[in-house]
Amino acid sequence: MKKLTLLLSTLLLSACVQQPPQPTAPPCVCAEPPVYEKPYEPTVPTEPETDKPSVDQQAMEKLFAYLALQVKKQWGDDEYLEAGKHRYVKYIDGYRTRAHIDFEAGKIYVSTISQQQPMEKLQKAIVQTLLMPADPKHAELFTDKDVTLTGKPFLLGQVVDQDGKPIEWQWRASRFSDYLLENKLQQKTIKHGKAYYVEIDMVDDHLSQREYQYAHFIRDAAKRYGLTEDLIYSVIKTESSFNPYAVSHAGAYGLMQVIPKTAGADVFNLVKKKPGIPTKEYLFDPANNIDTGAAYFYILKTRYLRDVKNPTSRHFSMISAYNGGTGGVLATFDKDRKVAMNKLNSLQPKQVYNALTTQHPKGEARRYVQKVLYFQKDFNEGKL
Repeated sequence: MKKLTLLLSTLLLSACVQQPPQPTAPPCVCAEPPVYEKPYEPTVPTEPETDKPSVDQQAMEKLFAYLALQVKKQWGDDEYLEAGKHRYVKYIDGYRTRAHIDFEAGKIYVSTISQQQPMEKLQKAIVQTLLMPADPKHAELFTDKDVTLTGKPFLLGQVVDQDGKPIEWQWRASRFSDYLLENKLQQKTIKHGKAYYVEIDMVDDHLSQREYQYAHFIRDAAKRYGLTEDLIYSVIKTESSFNPYAVSHAGAYGLMQVIPKTAGADVFNLVKKKPGIPTKEYLFDPANNIDTGAAYFYILKTRYLRDVKNPTSRHFSMISAYNGGTGGVLATFDKDRKVAMNKLNSLQPKQVYNALTTQHPKGEARRYVQKVLYFQKDFNEGKL
């Protein structure tokens, strides 16, 4: 699949003009991928949008606010840390002990400010972190409940013990935690007292280890919705660094950061043909999350952005719309949506790319297109 995509890009290079968003130019995506399902008959030109915070966003903000209140009581304002798109943060023990995984840096930090039996609290938190489940649908990121240890550990292969062995079982995790406390324990003084912590390095190819876990889901979703695998890989890397526990203040969940009442509702209504919206548990499931994110790209291609004539321009527009909405794409070209579509279609792909990365109303969306295309190029060169 990688060789075919790269070959198509090479053969069609003359049809697209590349513009580098990073040190290297983005890939030229000129070939329209096959559609494996009949496109839906469009009834609405663009998805409904509003500048007001969504219900998802408001609910998530309340969760973050509650977490901040509980954590700052124990740690103080300066030491507050919360879960995000590219990091896992989990508190236990009355919010006095926490695990923090930085997926971009490949570092794990387990800390406690408990002054009663701090080593026992650290040992427990280290074991729970090392054995946290690969399926995060029952994740309790906003409470201090213990991690439920079931099934295959998510970090299996991404961390090794003092003997260089992968950690799959309780006995090995306990032995490694004892080793860390004896040899790697550190401490520092914070405003609310003394903190004890250990730092664990993830293996060099930890990103590849996570990618491998989801390769079959990505392959199936790409085939199901007529997308390329490199697009799904690149969006997941941009959105979450392959962190299935990813959450954001926008109210998005999981690997592809799906928002239940917007993209999730569209997929349920237009693709799955069922009422309601996906739940948090549904979207934390990696298979469901990847399927839903890919299905939303299908909707963008066959419904909201169906009138973009050039396939490469549509590809750029789809990526931008996944982050900033179809309305944001069209607003880049004109306030009037019909006029905007005409202007978009009058431009060459290079010009569309330049507009989306320099003139889009939202700075995050401008950078988003650059990142995804850059990662697509890496994927097709075998670097992702």
